[in-house]
Amino acid sequence: MPRGGKKGHKGRGKQFSNPEEIDRQMRAQKELEENGEAERESLSESEEESSSDDEKSQRRNGVEGLIEIENPNRISQKSKKAAEVDVEAPRELSRREREEIEKQKAKERYMKMHLEGKTEQARADLARLAIIKKQREDAAKKRDEMRKEKEAQEAKSKR
Repeated sequence: MPRGGKKGHKGRGKQFSNPEEIDRQMRAQKELEENGEAERESLSESEEESSSDDEKSQRRNGVEGLIEIENPNRISQKSKKAAEVDVEAPRELSRREREEIEKQKAKERYMKMHLEGKTEQARADLARLAIIKKQREDAAKKRDEMRKEKEAQEAKSKR
Protein backbone atom coordinates (compact mmCIF):
# COMPACT_ATOMS: atom_id res chain seq x y z
CA MET A 1 0.00 0.00 0.00
CA PRO A 2 1.46 3.38 -0.98
CA ARG A 3 2.55 5.80 1.68
CA GLY A 4 1.27 9.32 2.07
CA GLY A 5 -2.40 8.48 1.72
CA LYS A 6 -2.42 8.68 -2.08
CA LYS A 7 -4.21 5.87 -3.82
CA GLY A 8 -3.45 4.49 -7.24
CA HIS A 9 -5.68 4.90 -10.31
CA LYS A 10 -5.70 1.32 -11.51
CA GLY A 11 -9.29 0.57 -10.61
CA ARG A 12 -10.82 3.67 -12.12
CA GLY A 13 -13.18 3.57 -15.04
CA LYS A 14 -11.92 4.55 -18.47
CA GLN A 15 -13.24 7.61 -20.27
CA PHE A 16 -14.15 7.32 -23.92
CA SER A 17 -15.09 10.21 -26.21
CA ASN A 18 -18.48 9.80 -27.81
CA PRO A 19 -18.60 9.91 -31.63
CA GLU A 20 -20.88 12.99 -31.71
CA GLU A 21 -18.35 15.05 -29.77
CA ILE A 22 -15.54 13.94 -32.10
CA ASP A 23 -17.60 14.91 -35.19
CA ARG A 24 -18.37 18.32 -33.66
CA GLN A 25 -14.66 18.98 -32.96
CA MET A 26 -13.66 17.96 -36.50
CA ARG A 27 -16.28 20.28 -38.05
CA ALA A 28 -15.03 23.18 -35.91
CA GLN A 29 -11.44 22.50 -36.98
CA LYS A 30 -12.41 22.43 -40.69
CA GLU A 31 -14.24 25.75 -40.34
CA LEU A 32 -11.20 27.32 -38.73
CA GLU A 33 -8.98 26.08 -41.54
CA GLU A 34 -11.34 27.43 -44.21
CA ASN A 35 -11.53 30.80 -42.46
CA GLY A 36 -7.74 30.86 -42.15
CA GLU A 37 -7.32 30.21 -45.89
CA ALA A 38 -9.72 33.03 -46.73
CA GLU A 39 -7.75 35.38 -44.47
CA ARG A 40 -4.48 34.30 -46.08
CA GLU A 41 -5.85 35.01 -49.55
CA SER A 42 -6.99 38.46 -48.50
CA LEU A 43 -3.61 39.11 -46.92
CA SER A 44 -1.75 38.04 -50.08
CA GLU A 45 -3.90 40.41 -52.21
CA SER A 46 -3.20 43.33 -49.89
CA GLU A 47 0.52 42.51 -49.86
CA GLU A 48 0.63 42.67 -53.64
CA GLU A 49 -0.89 46.14 -53.51
CA SER A 50 1.47 47.50 -50.84
CA SER A 51 5.01 46.28 -51.37
CA SER A 52 6.52 48.97 -49.08
CA ASP A 53 5.00 47.32 -45.99
CA ASP A 54 6.52 43.99 -47.02
CA GLU A 55 9.26 44.02 -44.37
CA LYS A 56 6.94 44.85 -41.48
CA SER A 57 4.11 42.52 -42.38
CA GLN A 58 6.09 39.33 -42.81
CA ARG A 59 4.04 36.30 -41.89
CA ARG A 60 5.03 34.98 -38.48
CA ASN A 61 4.33 31.50 -37.21
CA GLY A 62 2.68 30.68 -33.92
CA VAL A 63 2.77 33.19 -31.11
CA GLU A 64 5.20 35.52 -32.90
CA GLY A 65 2.36 36.98 -34.92
CA LEU A 66 0.38 37.79 -31.79
CA ILE A 67 3.17 39.34 -29.72
CA GLU A 68 5.11 42.37 -30.92
CA ILE A 69 8.69 42.15 -29.71
CA GLU A 70 10.60 45.30 -28.74
CA ASN A 71 13.90 43.79 -27.70
CA PRO A 72 16.85 46.12 -28.39
CA ASN A 73 19.28 43.22 -28.06
CA ARG A 74 17.54 41.12 -30.70
CA ILE A 75 19.44 41.03 -33.97
CA SER A 76 17.41 40.19 -37.04
CA GLN A 77 19.20 37.80 -39.35
CA LYS A 78 19.34 39.18 -42.87
CA SER A 79 20.23 36.80 -45.65
CA LYS A 80 22.88 38.01 -48.07
CA LYS A 81 22.75 37.47 -51.77
CA ALA A 82 25.63 35.76 -53.53
CA ALA A 83 26.56 39.01 -55.29
CA GLU A 84 26.79 40.90 -51.96
CA VAL A 85 29.18 38.44 -50.30
CA ASP A 86 32.79 39.66 -50.43
CA VAL A 87 34.94 36.57 -50.93
CA GLU A 88 38.23 38.46 -51.07
CA ALA A 89 37.74 40.15 -47.69
CA PRO A 90 40.04 38.84 -44.96
CA ARG A 91 38.23 36.37 -42.75
CA GLU A 92 38.45 37.01 -39.02
CA LEU A 93 39.91 34.10 -37.11
CA SER A 94 38.15 32.58 -34.15
CA ARG A 95 39.72 32.73 -30.70
CA ARG A 96 40.79 29.10 -30.89
CA GLU A 97 42.39 29.54 -34.31
CA ARG A 98 44.26 32.67 -33.14
CA GLU A 99 45.51 30.89 -30.03
CA GLU A 100 46.63 27.89 -32.10
CA ILE A 101 48.61 30.12 -34.48
CA GLU A 102 50.19 32.03 -31.57
CA LYS A 103 51.14 28.72 -29.93
CA GLN A 104 52.82 27.49 -33.12
CA LYS A 105 54.74 30.74 -33.56
CA ALA A 106 55.92 30.66 -29.93
CA LYS A 107 57.10 27.08 -30.36
CA GLU A 108 59.01 28.00 -33.52
CA ARG A 109 60.68 30.97 -31.75
CA TYR A 110 61.66 28.75 -28.84
CA MET A 111 63.15 26.08 -31.13
CA LYS A 112 65.12 28.75 -33.03
CA MET A 113 66.55 30.17 -29.80
CA HIS A 114 67.19 26.64 -28.52
CA LEU A 115 69.26 25.80 -31.60
CA GLU A 116 71.22 29.03 -31.15
CA GLY A 117 71.87 28.05 -27.53
CA LYS A 118 70.14 31.04 -25.96
CA THR A 119 67.63 29.22 -23.76
CA GLU A 120 68.25 27.83 -20.29
CA GLN A 121 67.51 24.30 -21.45
CA ALA A 122 69.95 24.63 -24.34
CA ARG A 123 72.70 25.88 -22.00
CA ALA A 124 72.07 22.97 -19.63
CA ASP A 125 72.17 20.52 -22.55
CA LEU A 126 75.45 21.99 -23.85
CA ALA A 127 77.02 21.84 -20.38
CA ARG A 128 75.93 18.20 -19.97
CA LEU A 129 77.32 17.37 -23.42
CA ALA A 130 80.65 19.02 -22.55
CA ILE A 131 80.89 16.95 -19.35
CA ILE A 132 80.12 13.72 -21.21
CA LYS A 133 82.64 14.57 -23.94
CA LYS A 134 85.38 15.19 -21.35
CA GLN A 135 84.54 11.91 -19.55
CA ARG A 136 84.78 9.99 -22.84
CA GLU A 137 88.13 11.60 -23.68
CA ASP A 138 89.49 10.68 -20.23
CA ALA A 139 88.22 7.12 -20.64
CA ALA A 140 89.84 6.89 -24.09
CA LYS A 141 93.18 8.12 -22.66
CA LYS A 142 92.99 5.53 -19.87
CA ARG A 143 92.32 2.75 -22.37
CA ASP A 144 95.25 3.85 -24.50
CA GLU A 145 97.53 3.90 -21.44
CA MET A 146 96.25 0.49 -20.30
CA ARG A 147 96.82 -0.96 -23.78
CA LYS A 148 100.35 0.48 -23.94
CA GLU A 149 101.16 -0.89 -20.47
CA LYS A 150 99.78 -4.28 -21.46
CA GLU A 151 101.88 -4.31 -24.64
CA ALA A 152 104.95 -3.27 -22.67
CA GLN A 153 104.36 -6.13 -20.16
CA GLU A 154 103.89 -8.65 -22.97
CA ALA A 155 107.06 -7.42 -24.65
CA LYS A 156 109.02 -7.87 -21.35
CA SER A 157 107.56 -11.31 -20.75
CA LYS A 158 108.55 -12.53 -24.27
CA ARG A 159 112.16 -11.54 -23.76
